[in-house]
Amino acid sequence: MEKRAGKPLLFALAVLVVAVAAAFLLFSRSGTPGDTSPEAGFARDMATHHAQAVEMSFVIRDKSQSKEIRNLAYDIITTQSNQRGMFQGWLQQWGLDQAGGDRPMAWMSGHGHGGGTAAAPATTPGVMPGMATPQELAKLKELQGTAAEVLFLQLMIRHHEGGVEMAQGLLKLSNRDEVVGMAQKIVNGQTGEIKLMTELLRQRGAQPYPSILK
Repeated sequence: MEKRAGKPLLFALAVLVVAVAAAFLLFSRSGTPGDTSPEAGFARDMATHHAQAVEMSFVIRDKSQSKEIRNLAYDIITTQSNQRGMFQGWLQQWGLDQAGGDRPMAWMSGHGHGGGTAAAPATTPGVMPGMATPQELAKLKELQGTAAEVLFLQLMIRHHEGGVEMAQGLLKLSNRDEVVGMAQKIVNGQTGEIKLMTELLRQRGAQPYPSILK
């Protein structure tokens, strides 16, 4: 009897192992992202990145007389404010703090992204790509007229390039549907706005800063 019972028992154990493995794979793909996951890091960093874009857009909207510039600023304010709310909502839904313990861009460390470069795209470790410096923000607030518009466009093109590179990095690291969908939306939307801003600069006799995209 013991020998006859051995095979069914082994079969049952094998089925159990397969079921557990399948459940693990399903959970690892669709389970809640962890605190140090690419999804959490992307949500936190992109929320901060978007906040600066919104800040710069408010500055130029309140001082520019150009309808095209004001419309662009309004689009950036509304789109990125809404997306920022989604990032923060994800973190709340995942039971994670809005600010993690890792330095900015740690979620991309050691991974190729963008044009195949390694680690974070910023020149300084822990700095998000494309961010304006405090000095550049102060200058934007001081300038008036066409000079302010030119600086805004130059800063925002570089800022968008940083956002595109961050989103491209996430696409290489995640298969979570809502995060991947948002990252692709950022790549598409901000790439289109980069083209528009480059044309607006040309109309003002100016050029973008050297691209940070590889």
